[in-house]
Amino acid sequence: MARATAAMTVLLVEDEELISELVAYALAKHGFAVHAVTSADAAWRYIDSGAELDVLFTDINLPGRMNGAELARRARQLRPDLPIVYASGRYRYTEIGKLVPRSIFVAKPYDPDDIGMLLARLTEAIAPG
Repeated sequence: MARATAAMTVLLVEDEELISELVAYALAKHGFAVHAVTSADAAWRYIDSGAELDVLFTDINLPGRMNGAELARRARQLRPDLPIVYASGRYRYTEIGKLVPRSIFVAKPYDPDDIGMLLARLTEAIAPG
């Protein structure tokens, strides 16, 4: 079930605490290290600090000065090869506007374990070794 992705760090940006806990647990089950935050502002501080980061998984609708779509744009400017997965229960893919290239959109509700499997597949190509 779990795969060897110990070196992979996911920045999980989700303002709903229960969803964040469930997704973080599922990702950890799949071998990921998870840094969870509740706003795009906190996520940007983490990204801008140069902290370990292999995948950005962000909700679109977030509190603060920017939403998940703006966070993704800024993250890609700083880290052009960063894999990004968007999630939203409020917006459909076609309603969000332009997403960063080579990103994935997941509609809520989703199964947290499916997210773990998705990120495992997504990171296979970038995993060390």
